[in-house]
Amino acid sequence: MTTDLALLLSGVAAILLVATVIGRILRARIAPDGSNAVIENLNARIAAWWGMVILMALAFIAGRPGVVILFAVLSFAALREFLTLTTKTAADHRALAASFFVVLPVQYWLVGIDWYGLFAVFIPVYAFLFLPVLSALNGNPERFLYRIAETQWALMVSVYCVSHVPALLSLQIPGFEGRNVLLIAWLIFVVQFSDVMQYVWGKLFGRRRIAPTLSPSKTWEGFAGGILTAVATGSAFWWLTPFTQGQAALIALVVTIMGFFGGLVMSAIKRDKGVKDWGHLIAGHGGFIDRLDSVIFAAPIFFHITRYFWSLT
Repeated sequence: MTTDLALLLSGVAAILLVATVIGRILRARIAPDGSNAVIENLNARIAAWWGMVILMALAFIAGRPGVVILFAVLSFAALREFLTLTTKTAADHRALAASFFVVLPVQYWLVGIDWYGLFAVFIPVYAFLFLPVLSALNGNPERFLYRIAETQWALMVSVYCVSHVPALLSLQIPGFEGRNVLLIAWLIFVVQFSDVMQYVWGKLFGRRRIAPTLSPSKTWEGFAGGILTAVATGSAFWWLTPFTQGQAALIALVVTIMGFFGGLVMSAIKRDKGVKDWGHLIAGHGGFIDRLDSVIFAAPIFFHITRYFWSLT
């Protein structure tokens, strides 16, 4: 583990430690019996973040195999959450099995061996053409387009977009050799910090809602405050990246805006399906997609910006 990564993880741990202490103090002073739902939710979220940070740290320490396996597992869980809410018939069983046990493993295998040429097109070209054939061979035309489109979108969101996070390890950036894991840490930290700060600023000063029917908690004040705070933070941590401080600020602006769009789109899908959260596996956070929604939209854009302007490949 590099010194820079150790410093970042130590800083995140310190922040979580302070948050844990604050949460415990609030519970002790306001509602020792656990009757305050807001405080209990806060403590549940902090506990969940401890688990996620520890898991991420272990993957980083394990190196490339650990990171690829971690995100493959996250993609599997996210794909399961997404497809659980979709319309399916018995005719789609083969396509679903292929999604979980062929498309997903092959995509991450391609990431693991740095085969960018096929990794970039495997799902949006080959999987998109192959999976509808499996369903069509069963001969059930009922809502066929609807069913197939949902499966294809699930793969794009849960597998293709997410796989761009470990794919950052394959970039060959002059002067940045052996430090690519820091790009992953920077991306996730900035995007997730933006989410948190948008919520905080929105609670403090939010007045005008952006899309009340999709996400009542998202306000223009929260959006502006969260984005600006995250951009400043991303710029302050420019030393984790191959970017200059100004470049880090600009890229942080792009990925946080994309992260906001990701959260908004995924909220629209949840409302369409009539659910509040994608799942309940992470206490205080809902499902895996609820935590990944902003990263889902940010990761491919961040990958291609970095690859085009900084990488040799």
